[in-house]
Amino acid sequence: MRTLTSALLLGAVMSTAALAADKRPPLPTYTQAYTPTTVDERGAWMEADEDERRLRESRSVIRDPALNAYVRSVLCRTVGEDRCKSVRIYIDEIPAFNATMSPNGTLTIWSGLLLRVRNEAELGSILGHEFGHFELRHSLMDFKNRRSGSDLMAWASILVRNSSNIRYDTIGGFYAFDRAQEREADMMGFQYLTRSRYPSSASADVWDHLMGEADATAIGRKGRAQQKYVAGFFATHPTNLARATYLRAASIEAHDVKPPVVDTHQAAMAKWLPVFLNDQIKLNDFGGSEYLLAYLAEGSGWTTPLLCARGDLYRERGNPRDLVSAAQFYQEAIGKGDALPEAYRGLGLALLRSQQVAEGQAALATYLRLKPAATDAALIATLIS
Repeated sequence: MRTLTSALLLGAVMSTAALAADKRPPLPTYTQAYTPTTVDERGAWMEADEDERRLRESRSVIRDPALNAYVRSVLCRTVGEDRCKSVRIYIDEIPAFNATMSPNGTLTIWSGLLLRVRNEAELGSILGHEFGHFELRHSLMDFKNRRSGSDLMAWASILVRNSSNIRYDTIGGFYAFDRAQEREADMMGFQYLTRSRYPSSASADVWDHLMGEADATAIGRKGRAQQKYVAGFFATHPTNLARATYLRAASIEAHDVKPPVVDTHQAAMAKWLPVFLNDQIKLNDFGGSEYLLAYLAEGSGWTTPLLCARGDLYRERGNPRDLVSAAQFYQEAIGKGDALPEAYRGLGLALLRSQQVAEGQAALATYLRLKPAATDAALIATLIS
């Protein structure tokens, strides 16, 4: 009994010490069902409802139950079961990094974002950021700010002889207000992560990798890699460098060390990874796409889908040395034993363009044998004959 009492006292002391050491600001009190009350709110909700109706009918929305359930599970594990219940999630097949959340609880995620995050924690950091916008009512605040600013400019143009400076300062205030909201949502998303099973360092990791991709895109297009800390006058978001910096500092200060968890991101993405990679290759961004493929390979190795996508990337650029590399990537993917028939198609086309006619035709014949109902079967058959 004495041992048990001592253990309980020690546990209470440790718990009290942990609470005292917890410097995290408290999350706002969450209301599950919020009803708009003002004219501004009702207007914003009506617009959001109309946008959601269009989303529900959009052909670009991915309705795969498994993928949607995965994204919802990450959201719930990040912000909490109570907060995620009323959120409606839409995954839109757009090959760029973006997510938005409307004031009525509609969360839209672009497929390019799912492609670029490597684990649940990185996805959770973005979902938490968007939910932070929602919980803090940023859409409504932004609407009110712009309306009051527009009123100010209208009166200034009437009452003030030289009102250009007032208009300039007011417009600058719009963008500064947007940047402040983005930073606030960043820190709210960070707070969600610190209270979740995920490491809060993932918040900064996302922006580090996006900077790397942006630099690779610029260099691939004969430009210069250039990351700035201070956002421009008309910027609506802090720069990636600024976000990575203050989120990394917050993570270090939080001492957020957690045990590793089973990560299901790769399994959830397996079915859709070839589709999203194909969308990425079509962007004609060799530098950025090459960086993205190598970045994804750091976590999972050069898997069959990544090798096939790399083959497509080099074949599309089409320099003689690129065609040689593309054929090697396809052959390596085929050698793994789980390649889709399209790997033989890409190999055949690369070999034909490299003047290896017999080998190319043989690869294309294998493609048709594996996928006789392919939409391009007639065209491929002409290349063989």
